[in-house]
Amino acid sequence: MSDVMQSIKFNTIEVPNRFALAPMTRTSAEPDGTPNALMADHYEGYAKGGFGLVITEGTYTDDKASQGYANQPGIINQEQIDGWKAIVDRVHAAGSKMLVQLMHAGAQFQANRFTEQPQGPSEVTPKGAPLGFYGDQTEWQTPAAMTKADIQAAVDGFAQSAANAKAAGFDGIEIHGANGYLLNQFLSTYFNRREDEYGGALENRLRLVVEVVRAVREAVGEKFTVGIRLSQGTVTDPDYQLPEGAAGFRQIVEAVRDAGADFVHTTDGDVNRKHFVEGDESLASVAASVEGINLILNGSIDETNCQDVANQFPHTLLAVGKKALANPDFVQRLKDGKEIADIDFAMLQPKATITNELAWRKQNAA
Repeated sequence: MSDVMQSIKFNTIEVPNRFALAPMTRTSAEPDGTPNALMADHYEGYAKGGFGLVITEGTYTDDKASQGYANQPGIINQEQIDGWKAIVDRVHAAGSKMLVQLMHAGAQFQANRFTEQPQGPSEVTPKGAPLGFYGDQTEWQTPAAMTKADIQAAVDGFAQSAANAKAAGFDGIEIHGANGYLLNQFLSTYFNRREDEYGGALENRLRLVVEVVRAVREAVGEKFTVGIRLSQGTVTDPDYQLPEGAAGFRQIVEAVRDAGADFVHTTDGDVNRKHFVEGDESLASVAASVEGINLILNGSIDETNCQDVANQFPHTLLAVGKKALANPDFVQRLKDGKEIADIDFAMLQPKATITNELAWRKQNAA
C-alpha cells in the first residue's frame, strides 16, 4: 500500500496521502447556516482518521436561491466564515488539508430560508422524488426559469463565497457542478430548455459553468486551488447521459481548465463505469486524457480496489464516501491492516445528520 499512502503535490497543496473525504451532505449546521462545534468534531474526526484531504459538504453561496436543504451550512457572512475557520483550524492541526465545496441547489431544492421559489435554467421539475433523509418534502417544486439578473447573482455568489473561503483559511475550493445541482442542470438537456446563449448547443450550456469558474478564479487569485466536481447523472436520475458523449465531456473538462480550474472531481457511481452514449470510456478516463488539469476520482472506491485505481490513474486523489462514513478512520485502518466495515444506512435515519449518526454509533457500541 506504499503508493496510495505516499504524499502528493496537488496543485499548490501538499497532501499527505492520496485519500480525500468525499463531500457528503449532513444538514447539521445551525438553522441560520452557521457551522458549529458538532461539525468541527465531525470533520476533525476524518482528519485524525488519516484522510489527507477533507472536502466539505455542499455549502450555499448566496442569500437568494442557492440553499437547498434545511440546516445546510453557508459561507456568505462573517458568522459563517468564522464558524468554518474554527473547523479548518482543527483539520489543519490534525495534519490534513481542507477544501470547501460551493453549491447552488438550483431546481433540486428542498428548503431555503431566503425564498420559497427554486430557480433553474428552465421551468423543468427534477425527476423522481426528494431524498427523505435530507428533508420532509415529498415532491419537487417546479423552478422558475432564471433571468439574466438571476444568473449574474448566482455567479456573484460563487465568487464572493470563494473569497470568503480563502478568508476562512481553506486550502482551496471545489465548485459543485455535479449531481443535479444548478451548474449540472445548465449542462443537462433534460433541465436546460433555454433558447438564449445559455441553452442549446453544449458550448452554450457550458457558458454558466465557465463564467462561474472564471469569476471564482478572479476572486481568489492565481495561487489558490480551484476545482469543480462533474458528473452526468443526478441524485434522482443516475442514468442521464450527455448526448454529446465522451467528446462532449472532454469539451467540458477542457473548458473548465481553460477558465482557470486546477482540478476536476469526477463522480459517476463507479470510477470505471462505462457511462456514455457510445464507446467504452468512463468519466475518469476521459478526464485523465486531458492535459494540464489534476484529478480527484470518486465512485465505489474502497479497501479492495484503491491501490488498483491509484495505479490506473497516477497522481490523482481518491475520494471515499460510503466507506468513510462507516469508518471515519478508513485510511488509518487501511494502513494498519484492520477490519473495515460496510456502511449501515440505519446511521442516516431518520435524517442524515451528525446527531443521528452519533446516536447510531452509541447504540451499536452498547
